[in-house]
Amino acid sequence: MKRIACILSLLAGICLISFPALAQEASEATNAAVAVEEEAAEPAAELNGANTAWILTATALVLFMTIPGLSLFYAGLVGRKNVLSVLMHCFMITAVMSVLWLAFGYSFAFGEASPYFGGFGKLFASGVNSESMSGDIPEFLFFGFQMTFFIITPALMVGAFVERMKFSAMILFTSIWALVVYAPVCHWVWGGNGFMLESGTMDLAGGIVVHITAGIGALVVCIMVGPRKGYPTAQFQPHSLPLCVTGTGMLWVGWFGFNAGSQLAANGDAAQTLVVTHLSAATATIVWSLAEKIKNGKASVLGAVTGSIAGLAAITPASGEVGPIGALAIGAASGLVCWYASVILKSKLGYDDSLDVVGVHGVGGLVGTLLVAIFAASSLGGKQGADYAIGGQFMTQLTSSAITIVYTLVLSIIILKVVGIVCGGLRVSESEEQDGLDISAHGESGYN
Repeated sequence: MKRIACILSLLAGICLISFPALAQEASEATNAAVAVEEEAAEPAAELNGANTAWILTATALVLFMTIPGLSLFYAGLVGRKNVLSVLMHCFMITAVMSVLWLAFGYSFAFGEASPYFGGFGKLFASGVNSESMSGDIPEFLFFGFQMTFFIITPALMVGAFVERMKFSAMILFTSIWALVVYAPVCHWVWGGNGFMLESGTMDLAGGIVVHITAGIGALVVCIMVGPRKGYPTAQFQPHSLPLCVTGTGMLWVGWFGFNAGSQLAANGDAAQTLVVTHLSAATATIVWSLAEKIKNGKASVLGAVTGSIAGLAAITPASGEVGPIGALAIGAASGLVCWYASVILKSKLGYDDSLDVVGVHGVGGLVGTLLVAIFAASSLGGKQGADYAIGGQFMTQLTSSAITIVYTLVLSIIILKVVGIVCGGLRVSESEEQDGLDISAHGESGYN
């Protein structure tokens, strides 16, 4: 054996001496193998301090949108005897969704099991630690940022069924809904291998994922729970517009984290996203107020704040692709269309969407999701180049929206049927509704 080894070594030496090119190739192959090993040993991405700091801030801003922003916005719009129940709804949803996101939601939304479902690989944040990265920010930060979206989406639906739904039914419904509706749709649009993402669907911060799903879910709930006692003849006046305006201001500011934070970087794209978000909200506020002035002779505070939320919802999917001109157009369109849906269409159809979740978030999200296809074109100030096809993108946006609407509609009906059985009905008794949910559900009163 030693002789054979010596002979082979001698032959190899002769080959290398006789064929320099072969020696060169062997050397290059060795160097390449070493380089691959060194690259594999290096971390996948280097942490970017500026991006990390910004997304930490954006995460806090988005959580601030739910508690206290959305809480106060909704609380000011209901009657005095239901103010605590609305605050409790938003507060408890924040707590429950946070735990569900850790246990199941993150895995369902951002796992990579298939283009339709994230799978079970990241249950309880499996594989996520202080060293793991998502792009150039810590994965735990991405986990936390996306968790705030998981929180606010079901909380948005609360406005459609305030003052009449059982607390237990609300918690069970939003919990199941978040896992079987929100998380899969989130995976379709934002997951690394989601089929809507692969098809080219544009939705930076949640026109489809957040606003369309919440709007359709809210529509199903308010119909299945039924209208408030006395609707539509009774007058349901907001008990505290100052609270409502305060909450709206918090939402408007927090939305900068919602949209600009979704760029996941502290750069020019995030800055442009922030500006167009603000412009859309401002434009929608003006247009909604003008519509009220023309129809009623007066522009109301309630109309102004509702218009701003419509503009914010509509620009959400488009804020990563459109410029200031697109923001003005989307803001104007959402102000007018959402006003019509909330004031005229709701009255004609007869459903009691108490705080206009359907008309503002559902319709606004759809308006922005469709119009981004138009105003993303560079000729209209958007970011897409000369080879961009508006018609093709519009059909992509329409198809993704339609799939989401049908999926959310069907699943929401099924979930509510199950919840109604488990909770012995979705609605509180007539006497409990008369007394108010603050006392009947929580044994407390918001005002002495």
